[in-house]
Amino acid sequence: MPIITVTAMGEKSKSFKDAVFDAIQDALAEVGVPKTNKFHRFLELAPEDFRFDATFPDARRARDADFILIEIVWSTGRTVPMKKKVLEKLASSLQASGLEPENAMVYFQETAWENWACAAGRLTHA
Repeated sequence: MPIITVTAMGEKSKSFKDAVFDAIQDALAEVGVPKTNKFHRFLELAPEDFRFDATFPDARRARDADFILIEIVWSTGRTVPMKKKVLEKLASSLQASGLEPENAMVYFQETAWENWACAAGRLTHA
């Protein structure tokens, strides 16, 4: 069950957020995450509260004010090929929505299955 946090600079439109969320969910579906398994949040920070380098380490085009940092917290066990599949689909979905894929940085964080209590304190996978 991934938990997604998207951080952006300044206020973004509903259509921008919807495009990002849909692109993420489509990408996660590529590796078997159900469409209904959706727990996303979007953080909008003032420019003085969100800093990033325009090109580090390998951006092919300078990042701009639409840069987004996507954090994906999910259970351990996803392989590198699975992560690459998510990233490829994410980039193509963002581009199809008119967003620049070079403006997206993704960070995967893995946690053990027994660390998920999805409702009422029940350890879902323990």
